[in-house]
Amino acid sequence: MAGGYTGKILRIDLTNKSVSTLDSEKYQEYGGGHGMGSAIFWDLCEDKTISAFDPKNVITIMASPFSGTLVPAASGRTEVQGIGPQAWPTELFTRSNFGGRFCGHMKWAGWDGIVVEGASDEPVWVDIRNGEVEIKSAEGLWGLDAVEVQEEIWRIVQNGVEKEWREVGQGRTTQRPAVLTIGKAGETKSRAAALIHDAGNGAGQGGFGGVFGAKNLKAISVLGTGAVEIADPKALMDARIWSMDYAVAGHYDEYQPLGMGSMFGGAPASGAAGYAPADQPKSPMGCLGCHKNCRARFQSGASNGSSCVDYFFYHVYDQAAHGSYTQHILDATEALQRYGINSYQAEAALIWLNNLHKAGILGPGLEIDTKLDFTKLGTADFAKQFLDMMANGYDVGEALHEGVAYAAEKWGRYEEDTKTGILPIQVHGYVQHYDARTEVEWGYGSLVGDRDINEHDFNTLVFWAPSVANLFGAQPACSADQLAEIMAEKLTPYNDPMMMDYSDEGIYSESMAKLVAWHRHYTRYYKQSLAMCDWAWGDFFNEYGPEGRGMTGEGEPKFFKAVTGIDQSFEEGMEIGRKIWNLDRAIWILQGRHRDAEVFTDYNYELGAVPGYTTYEVPYVVPMHKDGKWSYESAVGRVLDRDKVEDWKTKFYTLEGWDPATGWPKRETLEELGLGHVADELEAAGKLGA
Repeated sequence: MAGGYTGKILRIDLTNKSVSTLDSEKYQEYGGGHGMGSAIFWDLCEDKTISAFDPKNVITIMASPFSGTLVPAASGRTEVQGIGPQAWPTELFTRSNFGGRFCGHMKWAGWDGIVVEGASDEPVWVDIRNGEVEIKSAEGLWGLDAVEVQEEIWRIVQNGVEKEWREVGQGRTTQRPAVLTIGKAGETKSRAAALIHDAGNGAGQGGFGGVFGAKNLKAISVLGTGAVEIADPKALMDARIWSMDYAVAGHYDEYQPLGMGSMFGGAPASGAAGYAPADQPKSPMGCLGCHKNCRARFQSGASNGSSCVDYFFYHVYDQAAHGSYTQHILDATEALQRYGINSYQAEAALIWLNNLHKAGILGPGLEIDTKLDFTKLGTADFAKQFLDMMANGYDVGEALHEGVAYAAEKWGRYEEDTKTGILPIQVHGYVQHYDARTEVEWGYGSLVGDRDINEHDFNTLVFWAPSVANLFGAQPACSADQLAEIMAEKLTPYNDPMMMDYSDEGIYSESMAKLVAWHRHYTRYYKQSLAMCDWAWGDFFNEYGPEGRGMTGEGEPKFFKAVTGIDQSFEEGMEIGRKIWNLDRAIWILQGRHRDAEVFTDYNYELGAVPGYTTYEVPYVVPMHKDGKWSYESAVGRVLDRDKVEDWKTKFYTLEGWDPATGWPKRETLEELGLGHVADELEAAGKLGA
């Protein structure tokens, strides 16, 4: 095996309560993380059309060769995959991801990943201590919230000994085990249930907490005392030193907070600072080995480790009720974590319920009856009552327990409320995150994928930097023409500056198809398979790089070679990402995906984008190319054109080597990528592109 890999993957069969191993080398060509997970799922899940809650659903929890190493912003991310119950109207093979220290301990324990199959006939948890693995009864753990269960497992594994050296197999440690668990929402098999790890780390999207509940799996605990073998430790340290200049080291006097041009750098605790009460002392915290520390610990202890989106479900209500952020927002977020509920689902549910309440449709004795007292909206007590309903499935939570899309269908309101936009579902049952009408690469990526992409590579530069600068009457650190020039250099193999054109014409162009394709391939490999943090990579424009250039294109292969010893070019990595993307596409096609299913909800075509419509209270200002010149311009009020979106899809499918009539990959495309066996299965199912 190359450096960075342990050589084995733990395979857990909950039905038979047995464990075995898979050889990592068989899957090494996929890099790690997502790529390995997709390939393993393809091999082990015989019927890919089953329900997410079927015992035959295969869940992978994967590390990368960078996990547990000194690669900056890449040591602490864990990738989760399998059939998720959250998507609507069809459950889809999907992914989620969480930070913290779980993947580090998994690697130090000797495992490149964990595969979970089957379902136990009683609640269990998995205790991993280096190479020793036990499936144990979860009696005494079932019913505990996501914080309580971790604390109890710590006591069990540590045998009551804290802050002292303890023997673990052939090793010694003072560490607590890393625990991945579910709260009440997962135990009750909610489609909105998340997996929770430590404080503030969660795999929220997809509904994998509910899958754990269906498998009667309360938690996985892992404690490792080993190490990750690095091919060239000196080269890794040299790469870290080289990267320091991109993290504002030595440039603090020049730091421009409104420039928003340094994703790799950034401010400590920036992900939580904006939602903390002004009088609440806090300190930065981050994932394993991270130099950014974008999250925070608070003096009260409530919502420790949570970050931006964790607060979104309640922040506007706290501020509206109290005139500023108060302890109520921290207590509400703490409850969200303890119940183990996806914050996006909670946010959309509250937006929707509040809209229905204002319309006189929802409330005590109304068409949709509820005991929720909206005069208390903004208090922690209201939030806790609402979350309890959602987690335990009573009152309005009986429907919301299934997720907002399924609730809307049950109440007969899906078509009407996604047309008016009071229910902000964008596509495939997933809630709008960034607006497809303005930041189209985000919307398109979600449209042709399985879920809201939640990938910020272009988001900072095409949305936040110009929008926030405009808000404060400043200029972005990177001009629009400089942005186009840099992207033309870095976005190989397309190298087209017009990929940055977000004008009314540009968003339907072949250049925009190239941008979305590049993004799908880059993130499938570098972010989700090598587990490079979404908040730090890609690093395109960087205020402190040479002529504003960031590390992307040079940094990724530099760290990969240092850790693995493999001399892999950036372009070769992109091609692996294309392979993984096509493998995922094949799974969705077997599950029923067709071009006709890739359609935004009606409000995207009929309502103009307006600041404040979603969570973000900033103008929509994006790069545009008009009359031969680049500039940042407002996209407020824009709607998508249905016919032009359909034309764009044809361009995208053609670029990807898919049948434009169906969106299905062609045999020659799959065989070119070494996926002939995938083409065979698609052909046998009558779903191979013509």
